[in-house]
Amino acid sequence: MRRQERVPRIDWPKKVEELGFYFHSMDGVYWDERACYHFTAAEIDKLELATGELQSRCIEAVERVIERRDYERFQIPEPFHALIEKSWNDDEKSLYGRFDISWDGNGEPKMLEYNADTPTSLLEASVVQWYWLQDVFPQADQFNSIHEKLIERWKDMRGGLPVSGRVHFSCDADSAEDQGNLDYLRDTATQAGLDARAIDIGAIGWDGKRFVDESDQPIQALFKLYPWEWMVREEFGQYLIANTMRVIEPPWKMLLSNKAILPVLWEMFPEHPNLLKASFEPGRFATDYVKKPIYSREGANVSINAQGEIVEAPGEYGEEGFIWQAYHPLPRFGDNHTVIGSWIIGEEPAGIGIREDESPITRNTSRFVPHYFD
Repeated sequence: MRRQERVPRIDWPKKVEELGFYFHSMDGVYWDERACYHFTAAEIDKLELATGELQSRCIEAVERVIERRDYERFQIPEPFHALIEKSWNDDEKSLYGRFDISWDGNGEPKMLEYNADTPTSLLEASVVQWYWLQDVFPQADQFNSIHEKLIERWKDMRGGLPVSGRVHFSCDADSAEDQGNLDYLRDTATQAGLDARAIDIGAIGWDGKRFVDESDQPIQALFKLYPWEWMVREEFGQYLIANTMRVIEPPWKMLLSNKAILPVLWEMFPEHPNLLKASFEPGRFATDYVKKPIYSREGANVSINAQGEIVEAPGEYGEEGFIWQAYHPLPRFGDNHTVIGSWIIGEEPAGIGIREDESPITRNTSRFVPHYFD
């Protein structure tokens, strides 16, 4: 694995916008093809194996939490415990997720966390960097079957969706990034033969018996790029308990999208080569640790205490509690701290996207840099 500087394509903004990637320059530079990362085929194989292994261990962890009804440590409101269990027992299928991994090509890839409910950077990891590859390194390859696997996964999930094939797709439309990712996912569902309809999250209503859209038509299936932990605490959250619609991601993903799953994984699989030590108790680490809110997004309220220094990110999380994780430095290439986002579609590894930042805490605005391998 190595970082290579590149000259960007002259017309790259036009090219990426043709793919629906309109938020390519949020906060200055987001999509960044002034560099790329090169891997060997053996390195890609190792990443793929580690990602599949982590997915398997995470599914085992969910099963144990449900069997033991260990919801208190996850701070999930009690009325939703039964909803989690029903979705798990009914084998409601998951669409996707993204592991954040620290790895420089040496040793074992280490899982930092699992973005299992509302992962973004999907459009750029899927089609945008793939078309970059065709223009820049047409003879090379890329760890990227995300697009094809998404379409096939929608087809696999068809049996658990309404007979009509109608699925409403929703997010907070004020977020250009969320809307761009949602539009892309809606397109993959359409290619899979579903009737994919857009609705803003604020436009979803309740008619006393069921959730409805702006035309008062029932919403039988909803894909939401909107966190479960927000939904269950909002005014309409109480109506989710009635279970009148299929929600994607399913309720059991509340467990995997919660940082509390990290100490559970370490309890179950201590010294696993792809895991970092994690605990619900701060005293387990005298120094060199990362403090993470169990509910946190885009690096908010994460604090790194390592090598005699403390680096903190601002935010509004932490009320529900924290977990502590052993510090594992991100690889540095020049001034860039680099994290690998490794995608799961269904239960299968599907590709990677790479983010880099001058800060060791990866944030919403951290740059996305494409990759290839020989």
